Amino acid sequence: MKKLAKSNMLSMQPIPKTLVSCRDKEGRNNALVVGFAANVSLDPAMVMVGIVPSRFSYHMVKETGCFVINLPKKGYEKEYNYLGSRSGRDEDKFAAMNIRWKDAEYVNAPILTDCPVSIECSVVESTMPGTHELFIGKVEAVHVEEEYLDEKGNILWNKIDLM
Repeated sequence: MKKLAKSNMLSMQPIPKTLVSCRDKEGRNNALVVGFAANVSLDPAMVMVGIVPSRFSYHMVKETGCFVINLPKKGYEKEYNYLGSRSGRDEDKFAAMNIRWKDAEYVNAPILTDCPVSIECSVVESTMPGTHELFIGKVEAVHVEEEYLDEKGNILWNKIDLM
């Protein structure tokens, strides 16, 4: 039998786990774990990430209007946990963990190259319904490791062992 919870506060975890990478106007890279990420539209393709304004990356996304969603696979837990537990205000997290990256092709942000899927996004709007600002991003490009694509270029999600 179901009972009412003592609190309505709820934090569902996105599957797969999600890293957002971004760059500030001075060229500093950063990445953070986000707990709020979702599809928003299929046509045009749009996604949403939620970031608390006190996070170091928040101002980067707000000022530059872009970000990259990176989906890590199993075996990347150490890096994922580090990126999610430290602040870029205090250190260069990419250098500290030897995070491999390359410049995105369509937006001014880094792609985490050890993640099998990276989604370049341009912010089209944002809203602040509560604790997190929800950045809605138009998908500019989806980068996928070749082994996870079929002959038509479709993503073989069932072959990727995502976190």
